[in-house]
Amino acid sequence: MDTPMRGDDRRNGHIPIAALAFLRHMRRMSRPAPPRLLIAGLGYSARAVARAALAAGWAVTAGRRESTAPLPGIQFRPFADLAGAMAEVSHLLVSVPPGEAGDPALDIAAAAIGRAAAAGTLRWIGYLSTTGVYGDRAGAWVDEASAPAPGNARSRHRHAAEQAWAQFAPLCAVDLFRLAGIYGPGRSAFDDLRAGRARRVLRPGHVFGRIHRDDIARAVLAAMGQHRPPGLRVLNLADDAPAETAEVVAHAAALLGLPAPPAVPYQEAEAAMSPMARSFWAECRRVSSARTKAALDLAWRYPSYREGLADILEEEGRGPSGAS
Repeated sequence: MDTPMRGDDRRNGHIPIAALAFLRHMRRMSRPAPPRLLIAGLGYSARAVARAALAAGWAVTAGRRESTAPLPGIQFRPFADLAGAMAEVSHLLVSVPPGEAGDPALDIAAAAIGRAAAAGTLRWIGYLSTTGVYGDRAGAWVDEASAPAPGNARSRHRHAAEQAWAQFAPLCAVDLFRLAGIYGPGRSAFDDLRAGRARRVLRPGHVFGRIHRDDIARAVLAAMGQHRPPGLRVLNLADDAPAETAEVVAHAAALLGLPAPPAVPYQEAEAAMSPMARSFWAECRRVSSARTKAALDLAWRYPSYREGLADILEEEGRGPSGAS
């Protein structure tokens, strides 16, 4: 039996050891469990999010296909068992491309996601989409409030997937991340230059938006960390300097100390392009992320390709980049 606390113990601030142990136990019991993130699909961008979340103290589970390389610290489940993980997570990030039949994660786990969101255990869903859903704007600016107008089949599938994920917005917070062209270590103009296959395709006035892999991770982590009520939000992840491809390639070559590749007019280069490459070049838009940065209270670490390429070169010089 515990020793009763005497009056002078209370006055002098002395608490019996048994009482201290009980208080510590109650504090441990009252601490909220660390937020747990489930990532459906662990590609290039999602792996960066996973590493950032682990570093920030999140517990991370990933729905993994057999070909996906593991990451230290992450619990893996078979992709086909996504539904089984839903009761255990508070946040869900979806990074799998849809097909003609729809989103594979929803095919597997839509009912379980709905139950978890309705129960309040699943508080947030993030979907990695593309700025391609805005379609061709002939170089004009779009922002988070612009209506989607997808112009090719791939972007139409993405927009349909966005709409499918938006159905959960009455139950939990849903963020649609529309990503510009993704680049980073192991995926940049440096790779084609080193392989000798880089070209400077000239099409004056035709610009592309870009976003560095690590800025994607920072934005997703910031969004996950916010405590929002149920509802839908669109977030544009595109840097502040849309630029012509030829300009980016020339700058990357200069950083490597190489001559710029020969210039090739677009009309000449188009003949050798794949259908997918032609679809990219068929559209031109400038994407603003001003509202997104304000909503997430952050600035891009790499506001243009110049800062991004310089950091990639430095990181690659330090050793393995973790690219996949």
